[in-house]
Amino acid sequence: MQSEQMIRRVEKLDALRGEGIEVYPERFETNYELYEAGKLEDGTSDVRVAGRIISVRNFRTFSFVTVSNIEGSLQLLIREGEVDDVQYRQFHEFLDIGDFIGVEGTMYTTKTGEKTLRMERYTFLGKALRPLPEKWHGLTNIELRYRQRYLDLIMTKETQQRLLVRSKMIRAIRTFFEERHFIEVETPVLQHTSSGALAKPFTTYHNSLHTDLNLRIAPETYLKRLIVGGFTKVFEFAKCFRNEGISPQHLQEFTMLEGYAAYWDYNDTMAFMREMFLEVLERTFSTTHIEVKGQIIDFAEEWEVVSFHELILRDTGIDITNYPNVEGLYEATKRRGIDLEHEDVESLGRGNFIDLLYKKVSRPNIVKPTFLVEHPIDLSPLARANDTDETLTDRFQLIINGAEIINAYSELVNPIEQRRRLEDQALLKTNGDAEAMEMDEDYLLAMEYGMPPISGWGFSVERLLMVLTGSETIKDCVFFPLTKKV
Repeated sequence: MQSEQMIRRVEKLDALRGEGIEVYPERFETNYELYEAGKLEDGTSDVRVAGRIISVRNFRTFSFVTVSNIEGSLQLLIREGEVDDVQYRQFHEFLDIGDFIGVEGTMYTTKTGEKTLRMERYTFLGKALRPLPEKWHGLTNIELRYRQRYLDLIMTKETQQRLLVRSKMIRAIRTFFEERHFIEVETPVLQHTSSGALAKPFTTYHNSLHTDLNLRIAPETYLKRLIVGGFTKVFEFAKCFRNEGISPQHLQEFTMLEGYAAYWDYNDTMAFMREMFLEVLERTFSTTHIEVKGQIIDFAEEWEVVSFHELILRDTGIDITNYPNVEGLYEATKRRGIDLEHEDVESLGRGNFIDLLYKKVSRPNIVKPTFLVEHPIDLSPLARANDTDETLTDRFQLIINGAEIINAYSELVNPIEQRRRLEDQALLKTNGDAEAMEMDEDYLLAMEYGMPPISGWGFSVERLLMVLTGSETIKDCVFFPLTKKV
């Protein structure tokens, strides 16, 4: 059912047509973006810009109009006698907030110091049939902001800025890798097995091949296949899908930046990721000082390095090395009154249990950038075992403000050991651990043709943006977050 406002707008649309106006023209040639025009010197003529009308202030013989887009806004002046009389009338009779116009005129500065384009002529570029939300209240309905992100982008400055930062940050990351001779690649989204992470996949069905497939949970094993094929430095911005619970830090569809370097180990990667982080901060924010949880952190300072064992021992008093199985660990946590809030905690493998414990009692308390190292081997099925202690892996995670930002390994390249570990994971999956990995014979086949030493890393673009912009939820860091169908 159409509202009265919508009916009136449609009537104005028909009236414009009746006066011979093309209400949805094909194009309008501009010579400046709105933000560029606002920097021009007074007296600059023949300025042509276009945008959406977001406010109009009417006076007796003139009006100030603000037009806007994602990158900025510009004030316009339409004055009686300075534009065609018919255009002046049509503007005030038929144009509404939300409509699009193209304008030509000359720049000047008002008495209040605001750069303004003095209109000489304009072209109608499109009618908004629905009114925008009230400007001064904005979009306070959170669900509406996610469901109708386009309105949120029009009305909410913070959303505009955050998502522009996202694009700028991705460009900075891509530039960093390309300048260091990494090659950007693409790998399959539809996969026969769920490899590369401990996560529950989304499943689908391929009609022509008559086979079940998974949406990838990570690009890892395909990127490693490229290393087998002769690539030495690769990276991918990969859409990944994990059928896990909803939380402020988790998305079911997200963008993973993952990369691999042949002949490196995880220490090389740790130094490289810190270098990347600092350069991306400089290119995106022009500073290494970022506010995190109310405190200013200089990311250029040294980052703490702490082991998994030390962290859990410090926070719980539990020495995980004393518990070789889940049953003992579970009893130890119950004795200390730690509720892991998992519906089937006893079905978890030891690695996933330890990870759940860490996420419950330790991770939320880490604010400054911290490298977490020496993960238990049963938590890292694709990581290389440490040469000194084979129960641990050569792996690190970067933690900031209670969020895992980067995950990186010295990769396991021994196909015999990899087969054994995947067999252990397959057994856990059979016994009910939905997040355990599947057996991946095709990946093992590739490994058997030989792999050099490799180190790899991955991180969520959205989670990194969430931390750097102080967002309360990761949904604020994607253009169109998934919402429940209405």
